[in-house]
Amino acid sequence: MLSNLRILLNKAALRKAHTSMVRNFRYGKPVQSQVQLKGRDLLTLKNFTGEEIQYMLWLSADLKFRIKQKGEYLPLLQGKSLGMIFEKRSTRTRLSTETGFALLGGHPSFLTTQDIHLGVNESLTDTARVLSSMTDAVLARVYKQSDLDILAKEATIPIVNGLSDLYHPIQILADYLTLQEHYGSLKGLTLSWIGDGNNILHSIMMSAAKFGMHLQAATPKGYEPDPNIVKLAEQYAKENGTRLSMTNDPLEAARGGNVLITDTWISMGQEDEKKKRLQAFQGYQVTMKTAKVAASDWTFLHCLPRKPEEVDDEVFYSPRSLVFPEAENRKWTIMVRKKRAMEGLSWYPC
Repeated sequence: MLSNLRILLNKAALRKAHTSMVRNFRYGKPVQSQVQLKGRDLLTLKNFTGEEIQYMLWLSADLKFRIKQKGEYLPLLQGKSLGMIFEKRSTRTRLSTETGFALLGGHPSFLTTQDIHLGVNESLTDTARVLSSMTDAVLARVYKQSDLDILAKEATIPIVNGLSDLYHPIQILADYLTLQEHYGSLKGLTLSWIGDGNNILHSIMMSAAKFGMHLQAATPKGYEPDPNIVKLAEQYAKENGTRLSMTNDPLEAARGGNVLITDTWISMGQEDEKKKRLQAFQGYQVTMKTAKVAASDWTFLHCLPRKPEEVDDEVFYSPRSLVFPEAENRKWTIMVRKKRAMEGLSWYPC
């Protein structure tokens, strides 16, 4: 009986703390509990509303506050296992997923190309069914988006896109959390992309307008984003009353931008194109000259790893650079995605 009373008191304290946090949450009130993310795949942010993404960001910030600031122990994924398929190496994706999942009490299992060959010695269908019987969710970092689509179709557990040729949604969640922490709100910000028309830009295009953010993107000729994604992004911008502009002039894209963003010019699998790409991207390095035409409160993002030709040291290591908080936030956002996909955060008294 005393034990039951203790449980009730703890729940009441948690509810009170949660209510206080909702009132004082600098990023606004969380979306109401009708947001349902339990059991859903995260293949692209195209499949999520602004409210759903906002809710994931709110929960990420809440977990970060509870664990990092208050030192709470929250074994929310105790007894759960995660399969991690990595066709491409990564520091941040692997470390954030393994440490974040373990911090919540779960067990991550890391699988490289030495352990698993998607569609080579076993079909994607068979792999999906085997993983579904042994794990509670899968994060896959792959070359082809089509492989993720097949895994999601055949699996009975949630599939999370850790990176593909078309999208990198978990990176963008970390970027948005970082910007919320810095600016206090995403609405009205102008994002200035300067670089390749790649998976990072695609993910921004599938989500920025849903938060009321404007996007100005500069890519070299021949390296523009996917036309189908551009078309959908134009539709999102129209629906949400935001601006979307595409150009081949880096300074034009940077003009008036609050957030200067770039990424690697040569992704894994593009090494043979290095000489050609370095020549095509001449003039695309982010420097203080670029920043001079940006908004007075400009900041800088890069998902890492970074090469000096993409952004110079003066910008990269400046007080305006948010790259290291951005890297840390990969951990807090991926933790929420795993928990919401598997069970829903039912312990939150929302």
